[in-house]
Amino acid sequence: MIHRNFGGIVWMSWLPESLRNLRRDVFFLVLLGVAFVFAVAMPSRVATWPSLVDWPTIAALTGLLILTKAVEESGALGHAGRWLIDRTSTRRLAALGLVAATALLSMLLTNDVSLFVRVPLTLSMCRIARMPAMRLVIFEALAVNAGSMLTPIGNPQNLFLWQQWGIGFGGFVWVMLPVVAIAIVLLLALTAVAFPATRLEVHEHPEDGLDRWMLVVAAVLYVPFLFLADAHHAAWGLLGVVVVFALFRRRVLAAIDWGLLLTFVLMFIDLRMLASLDIIKGVLGALDLHQPMHLFATGALASQVVSNVPAAILLAEYSHDWRTLAWAVNVGGFGFILGSLANLIALRLLGEKNAWGTFHLWSVPFFIVMAIVGALLL
Repeated sequence: MIHRNFGGIVWMSWLPESLRNLRRDVFFLVLLGVAFVFAVAMPSRVATWPSLVDWPTIAALTGLLILTKAVEESGALGHAGRWLIDRTSTRRLAALGLVAATALLSMLLTNDVSLFVRVPLTLSMCRIARMPAMRLVIFEALAVNAGSMLTPIGNPQNLFLWQQWGIGFGGFVWVMLPVVAIAIVLLLALTAVAFPATRLEVHEHPEDGLDRWMLVVAAVLYVPFLFLADAHHAAWGLLGVVVVFALFRRRVLAAIDWGLLLTFVLMFIDLRMLASLDIIKGVLGALDLHQPMHLFATGALASQVVSNVPAAILLAEYSHDWRTLAWAVNVGGFGFILGSLANLIALRLLGEKNAWGTFHLWSVPFFIVMAIVGALLL
């Protein structure tokens, strides 16, 4: 069955809700508009667009969305949220615990995986205790950007730099430790200020059912999927996950955020097209990036425009100062939402339309402070 709305555009009612909602997604529409401009200005490049998309990343992201949606649909997060609330006395302590745990988790996993685990749990807790979900998720986005800075496996830009220069794991951590330590201390202090020490009261305590089989299947698939993704076989891991849930719980496949995946595809196309422009390359070549301060400022600011992963890849062509470049693009993850793809994931998982403005009220000042800190440490 089909129906008509939004200026006569035909929308299929059988499409997943996340795809139908894209017509109201301002960020997606902006990305689509940018892609249209590139298509008109450089039509010969359109055929190369599929090669601009990092398909292993899309495959890994799809698999993670399926597995985390399965955990959410199983009811396990609601049970975990109630357990945590029963053992936390104030909103401030709850926020500090969630932010610190998110930062720690992002050091061991990638920042996007950390968000897929933490944000649904946070939303479940907030529904039970009526805590400010928007603010908590925003601080968790800051936390994954801060924590993931420390290790080579914490985020994609670190993984690229680590592989590009063949740095030892311990050496990478040691170089990143000063800026990470300051970022986490400042973030925890800001969290203590942002959340009151009022008593945490449970306003509802529903006893949702727990689908143990779905939880077990998701848990059993999670580790081998991450192993395959890390071994550059994310597509095979995704195929296994899709087959299992198509046979076991098909509704999970329909419930994931397909719109987020399409948004990521457009981001890869738009940002890499932008980074390939001769004018961009000409500007970077004239910035004297052999100077550490120039490189740091350029990396941090470029991340605000094209995101920190493309910024790292692009600037690595102009400088071999991997320490300054790593500090720059990681600090650049704060600030505007485009600074880090993790920011986009967090707000998409939150699902509140007015979250973007609030996010920037906290993130942009934090970026400015961390940029000053990084410059002083250089």
